[in-house]
Amino acid sequence: MDRKTLVVLFLLLASSVPAAPAGRKEADFFKRIGEGLVQCFLCPKNCTLAPGQYGTCRARKNIEGTLYSMGYGLPCSVQVDPIEKKPFFHYLPGTKTFSLASAGCNLRCKFCQNWQISQFSPEQTRNVSLPPEEVVAAAQRSKCQSIAYTYAEPISFYEYMRDTARLARSRGLKNVVHTAAFINPEPLEQLCPLLDAVNVDLKGFNPEYYRDICGGELLVVLNSLKIMKRHGLWLEITNLIVPGYNDRPDEVKALCEWIVKNLGSETPVHFSRFYPTYQLTHLPPTSTGTLEKAVAIARECGLKYVYIGNVPGHPQENTVCPKCGRLLIKRSQYIILENNLKEGKCPGCGETIPGCWK
Repeated sequence: MDRKTLVVLFLLLASSVPAAPAGRKEADFFKRIGEGLVQCFLCPKNCTLAPGQYGTCRARKNIEGTLYSMGYGLPCSVQVDPIEKKPFFHYLPGTKTFSLASAGCNLRCKFCQNWQISQFSPEQTRNVSLPPEEVVAAAQRSKCQSIAYTYAEPISFYEYMRDTARLARSRGLKNVVHTAAFINPEPLEQLCPLLDAVNVDLKGFNPEYYRDICGGELLVVLNSLKIMKRHGLWLEITNLIVPGYNDRPDEVKALCEWIVKNLGSETPVHFSRFYPTYQLTHLPPTSTGTLEKAVAIARECGLKYVYIGNVPGHPQENTVCPKCGRLLIKRSQYIILENNLKEGKCPGCGETIPGCWK
C-alpha cells in the first residue's frame, strides 16, 4: 500500500465516521483519592480530576471514578512518511515509517504547528478505528521498517503507543517517537525498553520560555533526555527557533553545551524554521541567517552533526563527514538524493558515522 493510497483510505474512513465517543482504555499511572476523584501521574501536571473532567492533555478523562485514556485505537492522523520527516537523519535513512497520532497534548505551545489535533480531545476529532494489531499489519503491508508515534504528543496516547510498540517489536518493526518528553520518570522508564529512536523537541533553554510559551518545565525535559540516553535509545534533537523568543545566541549556546555534556557531541541537532501559526501569527518566519548562526554556535560548542529544517534546499540538510568534510548523505527535504556511506563509515577517511544505517 503506497502513501497516496493510505492517505486516501484514511480520508474515506474518516469521512464515514461520525463524531462518536472515542475509544477508552483504563489508564495507567493514576490513583483514586476518594469521592470519585482521581489523580493522574503520567506527566508532571499530576492532574486531579472530578468525574467528567479531562486532564490538561485533553486525552485522559475521569469517568465515574476511573481514569481512562481516550482515543485508544482511534487515531486522528495516519500516514506513511519518509523517516526524514520526523526528523531522523541518522536512523534508517531512506526508509518509510508508518506514522500515527491520537489527539491531545499536555503542553500549550503558542507556536504549535499541529494545534488542530494537539489542542483537542479525541472526542472532538475525526478518527479511524485502528487498534494495535491493525496498525502493525498496515505497517507491514506498507513495507515500512518502523512505526512512528508523532504529529500530536505521543505521551497523551501512552497506552495506545505502548501496546502498539510491544506488538511491533515482536513482529520485527522498529518504534520511533517524536515527543516533547514532558513525562514523569516512572512511565518513561517503562516505555523506553520498547522504543528504538526518539527525536525530542527541546524547545529552548530558558525556564521562563518553557513555562510561559510552552506550558512545561525545562528541567523535566532534560531529565527525560538523560533517562533515554541511559536506556541506549538513538536520540536526535529538534529546536524550533522562534524569532524574538528563544533565538538569543547565549541561550542557543547553553542548549548546545548541555547536549554535548549530557548526550554527546555526536547527537544530531536540527534547528528548525518557525512559520507563523496558531497564537503567534504576528511573527515573521525565522530568518535563514538566524538558523545559520545557530549552526555556527553549535559547531563551536563541539556538535558534529547539525542540520537546518524547514528551509527546503538548504545545504545544511546534508550529512558531511566531521573529519574530512566529504558529502555523505545529500537530501532535498525528505528525499535522499545520495547516500555515500559504506557500512556506516565515510568512504574517504573511514570515519565511523554514528547512527543506524540499515
